Amino acid sequence: MNACRLFSSTLLCALLVLATTTRAQSQAALAPEPADSPYSLHAQSTWIWQAKPAFGAAYSGPNSLSPQDERSYSFTATADLGLRLWGGAQIHLNPEAAQGVPLSRLTGAGGLSNGELARTSGPEVSSYRSRLFLLQRWNAGGEIETLSPGFNEVGGTASAKRWTLVLGTFSLLDYFDPNPYAKDPRSQFFNWSYLTHGAWDYAADARGYTNGFVLEYRSPTWAVRGGRTMLPVESNGLTLDGNLGQHYGDQIEAEADLPLRLPAGPLRARMLVFRNQAVMGNYSDALAMGSTLNATPSVALVRREQTKTGWGFTLQAPLSEDAGLFLRLSRNNGESETYAFTEIDQQMALGGQFTGAPWGRRADRWGLALAINELSAPHRAYLAAGGQGFFLGDGALNYAPERVLETWYRFALPDIATRAGRVQSAVSLGWQHITNPGYNQDRGPVQTYSMRWHTEF
Repeated sequence: MNACRLFSSTLLCALLVLATTTRAQSQAALAPEPADSPYSLHAQSTWIWQAKPAFGAAYSGPNSLSPQDERSYSFTATADLGLRLWGGAQIHLNPEAAQGVPLSRLTGAGGLSNGELARTSGPEVSSYRSRLFLLQRWNAGGEIETLSPGFNEVGGTASAKRWTLVLGTFSLLDYFDPNPYAKDPRSQFFNWSYLTHGAWDYAADARGYTNGFVLEYRSPTWAVRGGRTMLPVESNGLTLDGNLGQHYGDQIEAEADLPLRLPAGPLRARMLVFRNQAVMGNYSDALAMGSTLNATPSVALVRREQTKTGWGFTLQAPLSEDAGLFLRLSRNNGESETYAFTEIDQQMALGGQFTGAPWGRRADRWGLALAINELSAPHRAYLAAGGQGFFLGDGALNYAPERVLETWYRFALPDIATRAGRVQSAVSLGWQHITNPGYNQDRGPVQTYSMRWHTEF
């Protein structure tokens, strides 16, 4: 990695930290942020550095993970400007800036190593609006709860039973599959395998955001939510298709406490189903055309109206505050090309998040998980015939499930009290071991080492 690019990324991170701490009053903790403020202001910055040593590979293709030694970095800075409107309503604007250079142009694996990077990432800083949405809540009975202010939440009060509507630009991961132990690459697992269900080709542009709506009903013990959002015009593109009547991503999710109760709370189960409708390439169609023309198959040549469906199941077991185990299972029909997320057609992920309380570091967090990613039979045959996906394409394929073992440790730094709010920072170290990268036994295994700085207020 170019030293100047690393320096500029580090400098940007440092400037944001300085900007939020120049008015520091003391090291003492502030009183909680008021929940009745008419507005909210929050910001975060995350810098991630990764190194991948050289590994063995019998061959490489256009979309292979490079077998050479590589370095990578990413930097993001996001602000949340929230304003309370009429009763139960609030509006949020998130300007965001991003910069980074991925490993191997962000190709060569189903479980890519850095969840903060997108194919739009580059060495120059790009700024854009990541979110702009209206959130409206309606009380539906039960005890009144206090909602703490936070990122994309002004705070306030609401009944334990309530309806919530979100309308505008957001990420589906903000509201679906809210797994507290494996969700956020800015503070938890780095690998894409743990952002959400690997087989959920969730509707989003190349940066992970979409336009549409989500409607949720929540009670103290169960919840159900559904939404329709835009898919990109083309696979993993930035431009979204505004025709929500013809091309869309639909998802419905239900969750509930189970009868088994652990000392830290009940076991919780969650089931998601999704349906995407778009102009997509079909693997079998591409193989048939390639055979007829005696040519390498290409999904780009056979795109037509397609429906992709799938499901995801999550089980959460709380062990203590901010610690617990999780199991994710997911699968899609595996017939058409990956359109918005990553090239995983079936996944099992098992792991957990824990605290440093046993050794006197209660605010520290660490995690350990294993994901087993798989491809459908048509997807395997397409890649074996030399076909290229958006992220995969070794030119050939000796298939085996891809396994991603990851562990990380986050060291919490002392909070700093400022007039803007309480500034929280942490430094994380991580390690990933990827077996059969790109589902190919002829390549790997791959080691990836990570270091992360995260600051927010």
